[in-house]
Amino acid sequence: MDPGIYALLIYVPYDLSLNIGQLGAIDFKRGYYAYVGSALGGISARVRRHLRSEKKLHWHIDHLLLHARAVDVVAARGRGRKECTVAAELAKHLPSIKGFGSSDCNCESHLFYSPDFDELRRVVFEGFKESGVKIFKFGEV
Repeated sequence: MDPGIYALLIYVPYDLSLNIGQLGAIDFKRGYYAYVGSALGGISARVRRHLRSEKKLHWHIDHLLLHARAVDVVAARGRGRKECTVAAELAKHLPSIKGFGSSDCNCESHLFYSPDFDELRRVVFEGFKESGVKIFKFGEV
């Protein structure tokens, strides 16, 4: 078991509007998104679940991943719930989708947007570093 936090870096290939549970219809611009989550039961298992095409739609991210592709993952081990700290760091530099992935906390969002992959990845790395968590895995999924 490898508890911790992760960021999925996701590519949305075209503008789209999706119904995301209780959030309702949300417009997504073509580009790159970083979704920050926790996996206290294990990062590897959580990320594998996110990447499966066949799954029950449980989290907000499940709806987006039906129409988008995870292209990278950044992860850090730890038992503390640092995903909100990382999300707060990303919010300083990137626009977000209000309410996405944050129904169980007080964050405005856990999903952040950039039209540029390199910028998104840089901000995610800096967000982890500024939050005091050490990245152990990154790379294409």
